[in-house]
Amino acid sequence: MNGTNLPSNGGDHNRAYQAADASHTDAQILRALELIYDPRSSNEHRQDASHYLEQIKAQDQAPNHGYVLAANKLHSSVVRHYGLSLIENAIRYRWTGYTAEQSLALREWVLKLAQSVAQEDPVFIRNKIAQLWVEIAKRSWVLDWMDMDELLVRLWNGSVCQKELVLEILETLSENSFGKEDTTTALRGTELSKACVEIFTPAQIMIDHFPRRDTSINVRFGGEGWLFRISELLRWYNQEGQNNPELQTCAVKALSTLKSVIYWVILKAIATTNCIQRICESLTLSNQAMQLVAVEALYRLYHRPNFTDDDIRDLVWPLFEHETVNTLKTLYQWSIVDANDIDEEKYLLCKRFSDMIHNVAQFLDTKIDAIPPNIDLPNFLDLLVRIVQNESLHVSIPVLHSWIQILDSKSIGDSPPVMNLIGPLLEICSQRLLRYEALPEESSVPAILFLKEDIDTIPERHAFLGNYARFCKDIVNCIVQKQPFEAIIHILDQTDQVLVHLYDGEPPINPQTYSKTSIPALKLDAQFSVIEASLLGYGRWRAHQRAKKDERMATVTGPINQRIQQWCARLMELSFEDPTILQRVVNLIVEIVGTTLKGNTETVIWVFHSTLNTMKNLREIPTQPKAYIYNEAVAESRRYCGHQLQRLALHGADQLMTAYGDIELAVSQYCQLTNVDQQERDRCISVLFVIVQRAANIDQPKREARLEEFIAHVVQQWQDPALSNSLCNFAGFCELLGLSNLQNYLVSRKVNQIEDWATAPLDDEGQALRTQMETARENLPLRSTKTFLGISVERTEPDTPPYQVAIALWSKYLPTILPNLLQLISLAHSFSDPASWNELPLELRGIPARVLRDRYWQVGISSGSRDDFYSQIEETKLTMEGLASTIRGSLRIVRETSYRLLYSMSLLGNTLYDYEGFPEALARAVFSDASALTIHQTGMILAGLPPIIHSCPPHARAHFVPPILIAMFEFLDQKVSTEWERIEQRKAASGSNDNLVEEMKDEAILRQLTNTCVGFVVRLLEPDSSVSSKPSPSSLRAFILATPPALKPLILFCTHALRMHDSRACGLITRVLRSLLPAFTDPTPDAAPVREFLASDVLKACIESLHDPYFVDIQSDLALLIAGILAAYAAHTHTPRLILLSLPGMTVPGVDAALGRLMEAGEGRRQKAVVLKLLEGLRGVSVSEMGRLPREGRGRSKLEERYEQGSVQGLKGRKSSSPELGGVADMFA
Repeated sequence: MNGTNLPSNGGDHNRAYQAADASHTDAQILRALELIYDPRSSNEHRQDASHYLEQIKAQDQAPNHGYVLAANKLHSSVVRHYGLSLIENAIRYRWTGYTAEQSLALREWVLKLAQSVAQEDPVFIRNKIAQLWVEIAKRSWVLDWMDMDELLVRLWNGSVCQKELVLEILETLSENSFGKEDTTTALRGTELSKACVEIFTPAQIMIDHFPRRDTSINVRFGGEGWLFRISELLRWYNQEGQNNPELQTCAVKALSTLKSVIYWVILKAIATTNCIQRICESLTLSNQAMQLVAVEALYRLYHRPNFTDDDIRDLVWPLFEHETVNTLKTLYQWSIVDANDIDEEKYLLCKRFSDMIHNVAQFLDTKIDAIPPNIDLPNFLDLLVRIVQNESLHVSIPVLHSWIQILDSKSIGDSPPVMNLIGPLLEICSQRLLRYEALPEESSVPAILFLKEDIDTIPERHAFLGNYARFCKDIVNCIVQKQPFEAIIHILDQTDQVLVHLYDGEPPINPQTYSKTSIPALKLDAQFSVIEASLLGYGRWRAHQRAKKDERMATVTGPINQRIQQWCARLMELSFEDPTILQRVVNLIVEIVGTTLKGNTETVIWVFHSTLNTMKNLREIPTQPKAYIYNEAVAESRRYCGHQLQRLALHGADQLMTAYGDIELAVSQYCQLTNVDQQERDRCISVLFVIVQRAANIDQPKREARLEEFIAHVVQQWQDPALSNSLCNFAGFCELLGLSNLQNYLVSRKVNQIEDWATAPLDDEGQALRTQMETARENLPLRSTKTFLGISVERTEPDTPPYQVAIALWSKYLPTILPNLLQLISLAHSFSDPASWNELPLELRGIPARVLRDRYWQVGISSGSRDDFYSQIEETKLTMEGLASTIRGSLRIVRETSYRLLYSMSLLGNTLYDYEGFPEALARAVFSDASALTIHQTGMILAGLPPIIHSCPPHARAHFVPPILIAMFEFLDQKVSTEWERIEQRKAASGSNDNLVEEMKDEAILRQLTNTCVGFVVRLLEPDSSVSSKPSPSSLRAFILATPPALKPLILFCTHALRMHDSRACGLITRVLRSLLPAFTDPTPDAAPVREFLASDVLKACIESLHDPYFVDIQSDLALLIAGILAAYAAHTHTPRLILLSLPGMTVPGVDAALGRLMEAGEGRRQKAVVLKLLEGLRGVSVSEMGRLPREGRGRSKLEERYEQGSVQGLKGRKSSSPELGGVADMFA
């Protein structure tokens, strides 16, 4: 065989290229590469050269040219790398078309390239050669290439750089076989993974673990295995080779290879080859790269499941020995960095070290007799405390999580070494319950500086801090359960000290510069959070003692309860000027009374009167000029106190009834204050309502009569004929809301000529119009009804006396309220329709959209803080924008309150759902005029209707659910799809003068709406895995699947959602659709049309999205859905096969072979690999792949990502379309 020519199928006399032609082509390639990299070349010449080089890849003799270019070390590294890429292209895309002789030739070339590597070769050239080796191995090792291990061993015995090459090959092969998703490897099944286990594991271990394995095919060379060879290399380096720079790089590579294989290799093999000793030795070296890789290797090892007792003895307990713990403590102490001068490499090491220690600490939760006596547990636990105390919350949180598991452990949770550290743990958790997210962005607090370094987006930061706070509370909870009396007394004394020194060094409160997140408010909130966590632990301890029927419990609970009661009394006697702090105090006291001191009549009554007096004091605070935030905080605290009174009544109705006369008098006196509005009056009276409704010791006729008195004024408003008359038409609705003169006013003031409404002050008529709207809004019966109806069904269970009382009270008024309520929703929606504004001249027809465009603040997008935003709204209250804001506020209150009322009615059960004509009337009211709503306003429908649908009793679903779901998803499909088209069109036409902030806000709101829609679909259609794999016949999902009219719009929406540019939404939809596939395999008339739709429209949408570069990160999810459709339906219909054959480049043999492999694959990973391989030429390519850009950025461990769960998906960048197959989206036409 010619050493530099790929053998052709025609024999030696008919080679594809003669030597002269090949040399000419090689010269042309060199010239093209020179043009591309010459800065003097024109763009046109550079593009022509790039096009020529791409054409070369398509030639049959491309790998010949590649080998000639790559093997000649006189060429530049750019030329050699291009030559290697030609070989890679041939292996990846043409391998299946080569004969055995051609495949062997390619393999021989790669072997020669590997054997010729030298230290002077650039690293990327050596790594590329290793990649070529692995690409061939994935396709031929164990099939027709049996001596690969021997060739690797021979290379290993060569130079240092050849050792590095072998390590790179082994690591890459391991990652492809066990780690990342690799289509070629997946198609091989378990062949490669078994072979990897064989060559890495010592022969004796293989015999011990797999005595019956098939040994007829031998792929290994030598008995020691690669684990032993790598371990010996590290031993030699650690003892003798540290001063050799070449060996340093090789040692790091050896550790990196160990890190790759340590997650899957046999644990006994790790122990017998002394790998743990070698890794721990690397921690002591002054080589930061080795330390990091060693820590990451240990992390992966101890993250493995299924350690046996022997494995724990051999691999885990050695890390707890005194000398090893000291080594770990030394490394950790060295890795600590200063928040004001962060060394990124050391900081990364510190974070990875904490992740690793978290995994190691999990082994402490084992049988106490399994822990050997020679381990230094106190020393190790001291290391855990030091890590928790780290100023970086990211370093702290993994071990903070570990402490929860340790404290909760039955084996060591109560051991002396653990109990001795409770004090420091309680101290650090108390300090760390500060709400860091409320601190200013420019704060110099170290935790904030580290957070800004670790997490880029505000939502992810908030999610992380929420997890951190929850862990701190869990630890406080655990500590109190162990030592309730000592812990609670200590925490209360600690809180007293915080209160004494709360304002030390702080200026007096200034209403004009007031902040709800002042340092004193945050300190007190943190300490109160500690108390709340301790009371939760105390409650659990009491429940546990009651379950054990411990007679000594009273001797402990009595003194604790008395101390808590005394402390609450002292707290309520204190005077606080800050309304936010006052609100937090009331919250804590009511929480204590409703839980720890529940049933204490004297305390409940006393707290009730104290809270009401607090409301009265807040009411007497005068409104301050130019102090919107302060004034709003006072009003908010007052409203909050009213809600806490309701909460007290819900918890202690029987206790409050014993002093009902005094309570009623106090409430009446408060309501008679001149500055108490109707909304607050209703809230106070509703407290009396709850007491009367829920107290047990009251005569039933008297109860019913008193409840009727409480709601008489509300019912009277709904029964007023004037209300029904006003709701007959749009003009009457406008008059009802005080908007009858609005259109004439806007025309007369020529608002279309005002560029910035926020700078246009309102004249007297405008201010009067605004006041008129506010008064009219308050006169509507909506809020009063919401207050009384909501409180009457809140926290009531069916068949309980309070629930029956609520049904008896409201059922007779439902026929009066419901029709008018639905008409209010319909007219509020029609207000957004420009056609309703018929008094506006043609030139002002764009004004409704401007009036109704909501102003909203979005984290990470809007400039300034949330408080700044609301201050700006307050400052523009008396401007034209303020007038528009009042209009929007009135409509928003109508919609929100109406949906809330409908939900409260749904809790009445049959009373609502058996109402004749309700589903059709609801669908008309909500959706007949909803098309004009903005994205922001559409979200209100998704907040209001789903709870009503889910509350529908099973017997009422047949007549209620279908009309609602049909109308809802037809509307949502049209709305969301149209908005995505508009967003994409605006992106395509965007220019430098566009308002980027507004575009980002619109896109963010659309993403939020899309994900809310998808979340609702998931709740409707995804099976409940917590119950069983088979859906319950009575479930809402089962009903929808059995009701084609209701299912059709949902699946249509899902199909369109597959193309919407939101990766999270698309990924969720693929999961939902996969769950539906088995439901339509039966040969029934109802299943056939759904199956055909899934096999055609859904399959097409999946393929289009698979081609779209935007979805490159979720191609795996899309491929799983495609594979599911093909596997489930290919035997029932020819549609999937015909669709595949209609795609560019598809052949009948290729498609049929792929379908055959798909049916044989059986499991998802292999099925997905078949699909990705079949559609490889159609898959979208990421931007980094298009431009050959390396993927850079700080790596984030799986543990870090886990602690940041619950984050909102950020905005995605704009991605280009694939240039190769731009018409794939239209190929089904």
